[in-house]
Amino acid sequence: MAGIARLPESVANKISAGEVVQRPVSVVKELLENAIDAGADRISVIISDAGKELVRIVDNGSGMERDDALLSVERFATSKIRGVEDLEDLSSLGFRGEALASISSVSHFELRTAVEGSPLALSFRYEGGVLVEEAQVQGERGTSISVRNLFYNVPARRKFLKSNATEYGHIYELVRSFVLACPEISWQMVNDGEELFNFRTPDLNERLDFFYGSGFAESLVPVTEENDYISIRGFIGRPALQKRRRLDQYFFINRRLVQNRMLSQALQQAYGELLVERQAPFALLFFEMDPSRIDVNVHPAKLEVRFEDERSVRNMFYPVIKRAVRSYDFSPDLASGELPPLSTRYPSPSPIAFQDVAEPAVTKGELYRNYREGAFSTSRPPANLPEGFQEQLFSPPEPPAGFVGTASLAGSGGNEDEVPLGDAVAEVKIWQLHNKYLICQIKTGLMIIDQHVAHERVLYERAVDVMETSVPNSQQLLFPQKVELRPWDWEIFEEIRDDLYRLGFNLSLFGSRTVMIEGVPQDVRPGSEVSILQDMIAEYSENASKLKLEKRDNLAKSYSCRNAIMTGQKLSLQEMRSLIDSLFATRDPYCCPHGRPVIIKMTLGQLDHMFGRK
Repeated sequence: MAGIARLPESVANKISAGEVVQRPVSVVKELLENAIDAGADRISVIISDAGKELVRIVDNGSGMERDDALLSVERFATSKIRGVEDLEDLSSLGFRGEALASISSVSHFELRTAVEGSPLALSFRYEGGVLVEEAQVQGERGTSISVRNLFYNVPARRKFLKSNATEYGHIYELVRSFVLACPEISWQMVNDGEELFNFRTPDLNERLDFFYGSGFAESLVPVTEENDYISIRGFIGRPALQKRRRLDQYFFINRRLVQNRMLSQALQQAYGELLVERQAPFALLFFEMDPSRIDVNVHPAKLEVRFEDERSVRNMFYPVIKRAVRSYDFSPDLASGELPPLSTRYPSPSPIAFQDVAEPAVTKGELYRNYREGAFSTSRPPANLPEGFQEQLFSPPEPPAGFVGTASLAGSGGNEDEVPLGDAVAEVKIWQLHNKYLICQIKTGLMIIDQHVAHERVLYERAVDVMETSVPNSQQLLFPQKVELRPWDWEIFEEIRDDLYRLGFNLSLFGSRTVMIEGVPQDVRPGSEVSILQDMIAEYSENASKLKLEKRDNLAKSYSCRNAIMTGQKLSLQEMRSLIDSLFATRDPYCCPHGRPVIIKMTLGQLDHMFGRK
């Protein structure tokens, strides 16, 4: 067996380069972090051949004196830490001092730097990590680093690089993240001699619109939270703009771009049923916290961080995103396009084509006011109504000061709200289409509501709240109803019996597998007590086997699905109004408990476009 020997510095640097410098984008990342740490407010990124031929980063930072410049290319030489204790209080992006040594060892490397007041810049040229030339040249304050012929002396590594399109894509996405993270810095990027962008102002909206399309910044939902432990600020995207990838999720912790599975999962879960399967929400979020509470030294490229108390961070982060999601209008707009295929159990969670055009973000309250202002107005009624519509006219009430509670929607289908038609009456622009959809004029266009899933959402949230508070909302039956359960249904009944009581079902046993229904929740339609209980048990069993839901969530979904008003049920105007008011009083009025959309909008602008008006 060979004896142990110390590796030559050149070999050690190449081994280190295999961890730190995996591809051209790794070079760009390390050099940009150094430029930001140097206090630059103007940075240029210049690449050729997707970074394989050239990566050049030019900044106007503090620059370096000769001794510091020479040390910077040596392994583990850094100005950012002095001892182990400094690792617990890092304020810089780079700190380990191995990046330049690793990069220079696998490239033709040139460093030019000048400090304030220096008449000339210093130039150092390396080949394979060896200094081959030192000179003085013309140059301004700051540092310019050129990396040519990356991996020229490690052909195995160069062979495993991907196509130019792939490598360029990684670089562009990284530079974009820095451009968004540091709006105070002017950024320029040049690829193969073509200038891609040159941002000279600190306007973040300009940058977002450039990268994601006009109006994108205005469509984002703001997020903000600050306490003694953590500060969170930034933006998240509406579901209408989501894509099936996570490349557009940016998490910056103390300005450091990081990847963290817990943050990604919490973000996804906060959107809940609003997202289609494998859909990832846009996020641009900045976290500020005590550096001693995080460890950034757990990944060779510093891409991952470890929190001192990950559970506390999640418990603070998740409610912030959930509150933002519930506060804003996340309903989709009608758009052309093919519908996604339906699943075997439920339609796809979002069985519509979302608009890719960004629209200004509005709160749930603003959408409700939009509906109130558009649906209630004074005008002459139309002479003839289109076939299939139900329209009822009455004097509109004053807009409510707050959201009202849910009224029972039994669906009597009466016309008690009609008033005599005069020459001009107060007209309510709400219609029922084919006893299935509610169509409302809103101030900015049109809103369509699926009556079944809307009522399902209302009942679901009420059921969840009732079970969590353990305050049953039950009404006693004048004549108890008897239900005979099959053996497999009896097993399900025994499993959910306690939660049925919490929900408002007052049940007693009457012999083997026989249940007497003595009271039911107030939302249960008279005469349907037996069928509702049987249907709930069947629905619960199917959900348990296919969807793997938590018990109370499953029961709430089963109850709301089986008890909601159905397609084909005629509603009076008062019932339609009550349903809409109750829907907007829920926490999440935009999708049913199974993920199907409840509200779909069409703006006047979209209608004008479809009819060739613009």
